[in-house]
Amino acid sequence: MEVELVRWPAEEARLAELRQAGSARLVMVETGSTPPLSTDALEDWVRLPVDDEDLRHRMLVLTERVRASGDDLPDLDENGLLRFHGAWVSLPPVEHRLMAALIERFRAVVSREMLARAGWPDNVPDRNVLDVHIVRLRRRLTPVGLVIRTVRSRGYLLEDAGVG
Repeated sequence: MEVELVRWPAEEARLAELRQAGSARLVMVETGSTPPLSTDALEDWVRLPVDDEDLRHRMLVLTERVRASGDDLPDLDENGLLRFHGAWVSLPPVEHRLMAALIERFRAVVSREMLARAGWPDNVPDRNVLDVHIVRLRRRLTPVGLVIRTVRSRGYLLEDAGVG
């Protein structure tokens, strides 16, 4: 994963998009501006003007964080077997497709529409059908240490149960 450089506050909207996408980003804060508040390990900031060596170092640190966090990704094989932190669970086909979409954007919000298209590629079901499958999936994930959180009016977020 590449580290994205973002000017603050000029590129505030772009920063929001990168956060939602789960991209690593280095925020370059304009003189006189307050840095954005973030507790995300994939985000850091420097004050402008910044020395080239300092900039390279901050980008290297973020790259290492991304590499390290990649070791914690859930693994889902083609047979629906989900592995995470040494535990595993078998998923039926619809839940397998939903989980694949959630893992693809691990620790980032996935919209209800995107999940519905992933779970039912031929025809999108009504709202209640997706809700039922999310409830079932949440129960299946408990033993492997994963949790699906609802992000009101946005969608769902898959993360390590120990994070929240």
